[in-house]
Amino acid sequence: MKVKVQKIDGKASGDIELNDDVFGVEPRADILHRVVTWQLENRRATARPTRERSDVARTGKKFGRQKGSGGARHGDRGAPIFIGGGKAHGARKRDFEQSLNKKIRALGLKMALSSKAKDGLIVVDSLELKDAKTKALKGHFDKNGWAGKVLIIDGESVNDGFKKAAGNLPGVNVLPAMGANVYDILKHDTLVLTKDAVEKLEGRFNG
Repeated sequence: MKVKVQKIDGKASGDIELNDDVFGVEPRADILHRVVTWQLENRRATARPTRERSDVARTGKKFGRQKGSGGARHGDRGAPIFIGGGKAHGARKRDFEQSLNKKIRALGLKMALSSKAKDGLIVVDSLELKDAKTKALKGHFDKNGWAGKVLIIDGESVNDGFKKAAGNLPGVNVLPAMGANVYDILKHDTLVLTKDAVEKLEGRFNG
């Protein structure tokens, strides 16, 4: 699959051949759904439990007489009605972590990239800016028609000047190629890859 390469300012910068094994896979909703669900569930922290009666370290010794006090007959300070006692019917520990085969995860990422490739994937030669200012970068975005949520993926690491300039633009997120994931790719309206990112992503699957 051949795609045109452009500079950040919109000027043409040649072509690039995308690997069909990575950018030409037919997307399947069920695979993408499984990968996104796996991602979101694994972001959830463990639901912490409360301490119930058996978890509280208090005396079980009978502290008063059985009769004659005018009160109830208690034999355990860990009972829920006492301060410091265990909670009755407390929350239980819940782990939300799911497992998913590496093959499915890799296939999901290929499908997410392929779905964006069908829908107008943008490839830029690099993220180097002459003037690393937010105002100048917004001008480039407006000129290129990059509206809504924009995800920009660079190579090994993100260009510092570009990262700072894009930091104050709403809806714009920047990631290194290693951080590319299905949820973020699908969530954004526009996907922009650098040539380094294309190389890294293709190497990630072919290596």
